Amino acid sequence: MNNDFTGKVAIVTGSSRGIGRAIAETLAAGGTQVVVNYAKDLEGAKKTVDAIVSKGNTASMFQADVSVLSQAEDLINYTLDKYGNLDILVNNAGTTRDQLIMRMSEEDWDLVLRVNLKSTFNCCKAAIKPMMRKRYGRIVNISSVSGIAGNAGQTNYSASKSGVIGFSKSLARETAARKITVNVVAPGFIPTSLTNDLPDELKEQTLSHIPLGRWGEPEEVAEAVVFLAGEAAGYITGQVLNVDGGMVMA
Repeated sequence: MNNDFTGKVAIVTGSSRGIGRAIAETLAAGGTQVVVNYAKDLEGAKKTVDAIVSKGNTASMFQADVSVLSQAEDLINYTLDKYGNLDILVNNAGTTRDQLIMRMSEEDWDLVLRVNLKSTFNCCKAAIKPMMRKRYGRIVNISSVSGIAGNAGQTNYSASKSGVIGFSKSLARETAARKITVNVVAPGFIPTSLTNDLPDELKEQTLSHIPLGRWGEPEEVAEAVVFLAGEAAGYITGQVLNVDGGMVMA
C-alpha cells in the first residue's frame, strides 16, 4: 500500500494528545505537512509538533475551538495561507460527559453535541469549498463504536457519534462528483485521556466483549485513518471502518 503523502497538506483537529496525536504523527511520517489543531492544550500541541519535526517532517499548530464556526473557518484559512493547499481533513476533536440520562444536565448534553458533532459540520463546511475547487479531498471523521451500538451512560456521546456517521454518509453523496471522499473511523476502547477515568471494573468488563481480548492502541486507529486518507482508498466513500478488536460486528 502506498502511504506516500509527499506534498499533501492535512488538518487534524484535537491533535494535542491521544488518537489525534497518533494520527498527526502517522500522516507526517508519510510526508504530509500537518496542521496540529488544539483548543486549550498548548503544551500538548507543542509536544505533537516537536515529535513530528524531530523526525524531519513538517508540522505547525493552530489554536481554534472548532465547535465555533468562525474559529473553524480561521483554521482552514490559516492552512490555506500557510501551505497554499488542503488535501486531508481529519475531524477528531471530541469530549465526553458521561452520566445516566436521569442525572445528565442540559449543559452536558449540549456541550458533547457541540464539540463532537457541530465541530465536524463546521470544519467540513469550511473545507469543502477549497476541496471542491481543486476537485480532490479526503475527509475522515472519527466516530465511536458507541455511536453504532450505544452505551449506557453515554446518551449524549452516542448521539453525537451516531450523528457523525449519518452526517458523513450524506456528505459523501454530496461531494463524490468532485472526487472528495468522506469516511468514518469508529474506534473501540482505546487508552486515552477520555478513558483513563473509567472505573477499573468497567475496564475489565469491556475486555470480555472484545474478541481480540485487549484494548486497542492510538496508533492502530491512526493507521486506519491514514489508509482512508491515501490514494489506495480512492474508491471508498461513505463507509464506516470499525477499529474495535471485533467488539461490534454487524
